[in-house]
Amino acid sequence: MIVWNYLEYAGGVAEISVIRKEIHEMYLQHHNLLIRKAQEEDAPILCKWWNDGKVMAHAGFPFGLRTTVEAVEDRIQAATVQNSLLMIEIAGEPAGEMNYRALPGNEAEIGIKICQFQQQGKGYGTVLITMLIGSLFKELNYATIRLDTNIRNARAQHVFEKIGFKQTALHRDAWKNQLGEWQSSVEYEMTKAYYFKRFG
Repeated sequence: MIVWNYLEYAGGVAEISVIRKEIHEMYLQHHNLLIRKAQEEDAPILCKWWNDGKVMAHAGFPFGLRTTVEAVEDRIQAATVQNSLLMIEIAGEPAGEMNYRALPGNEAEIGIKICQFQQQGKGYGTVLITMLIGSLFKELNYATIRLDTNIRNARAQHVFEKIGFKQTALHRDAWKNQLGEWQSSVEYEMTKAYYFKRFG
């Protein structure tokens, strides 16, 4: 099934082809950007990223997750339509990951990580998040989408706010990272009504 949507981002509007075989096998494509369901063969690259302290520092793991390929495979196999792990590809190459999970009250929480540093700062995050939330609102019919980020991650906050997410909470010194340092986080949300008002 091919569904044509329109994506507004960074001051422009672009046409997106959204190709989905089944809801739980999400496959969203826009030009050279692809979001797809993670497969077992993705486990080695995911394991590499999750064990890389530079990639994971913003999430509180400067030493990485210290996980194994087998554990990542288990996480991929456990994914469901309510708790999905997704791969990001840029120009046909793995570049990062996204995820979403269902929350009570017909809400969903999403996350994004562009793990290949050379692909950061190019505006891809804005497009990828807009692609994913469009599918969650339109195809899976969630009423609200939530996300959060470390208060030190100003770039992520800029992206979320540019898309239209509204800050709902600030948690100061809420948790400690692997170094024992207190961390603060910012929460955001977007409603389905706002999404359709802005993006149609």
